[in-house]
Amino acid sequence: MIVSMGAKTAKVRPRVAILAYDGLSLFEFSAAYEVFRGDAEGGAGSEHYDVRVCGATDRFVRLDNGLRLEVAHGLAAVSRADIVVVPPTDDLDAVPESVLQVLRRAHARGARLVSLCTGVFVLAAAGLLEGRRVTTHWGQCAELAAQYPTLTVDPDVLYVDDGDILTSAGSAASIDLCLHIVRRDLGAGAAAAIARELVVPPYRDGGQAQYIQAPLPADECCDLFADTMTWMQAHLEEPLGVDELARRSAMSRRTFARRFAAATGTTPYRWLLRQRLLQAQQLLEASDLPIESVARNAGFVNAANLRKHFGRALRTTPHAYRRTFQAREPA
Repeated sequence: MIVSMGAKTAKVRPRVAILAYDGLSLFEFSAAYEVFRGDAEGGAGSEHYDVRVCGATDRFVRLDNGLRLEVAHGLAAVSRADIVVVPPTDDLDAVPESVLQVLRRAHARGARLVSLCTGVFVLAAAGLLEGRRVTTHWGQCAELAAQYPTLTVDPDVLYVDDGDILTSAGSAASIDLCLHIVRRDLGAGAAAAIARELVVPPYRDGGQAQYIQAPLPADECCDLFADTMTWMQAHLEEPLGVDELARRSAMSRRTFARRFAAATGTTPYRWLLRQRLLQAQQLLEASDLPIESVARNAGFVNAANLRKHFGRALRTTPHAYRRTFQAREPA
């Protein structure tokens, strides 16, 4: 967002309000704060968002681990927020009616509401999810569906982006959703820069199911499998077939496919496609390469193939994506 100041321009950072109330989960709260705020010395997040911790009290709230968190801003600050983050709490009754009211007003004026893990129960209590597709921690999906039968609860995904309301699965999926918001707002480069600071992947394939399953027993193939995953990441521009990847891992095709699904929650084809799309996004943002060259370097063979997959996955074209994100300041 740009505002005019005579001969100069100033960038107005989107305002993010993170709600705080008793029983607040420290992990999800910290995930949102670290992604959107960064560190006080100019972390990647702090360049782009103006973050406020807001609550019904101007003193302290009790965290789920017994610690106390100082709340710097009252609920009035939420009225100016573009994004309102709703962390989970171990005590839904501790969420005051004033918080539910401010969420309703924020939604009515068009702010994006972002629930993390079981924070979705707060949005549901505010009456804002009627008929929506949502997710939460896999352990609470059945309870959410039973309490709110009009909702479509998806237990398999890491997060759901329903436009003005976004919901995440449990714990670390909060980071996935917050990075998704950064990627949507500012591009893949900005999200990747924040992910590097946090030492997390900028995008995780698959869903919650991979974390419910029992882990596979370790054997002598594990190191070879990990090496193959790393090799795939470094050779996205090459044609990569399952048979070749299985041979590199010293596994049969069937074993490789099963192990890959257990490790990533998706198929080798879908994983490669997502990695190639991320590579194309970064090239479109950071280079002036022709679209045909971007396609070849990202492993799409030609521009037509890139445009097809770009349109299906991102609902836009490579040219439009470049116009939107290449002009932004680099993260």
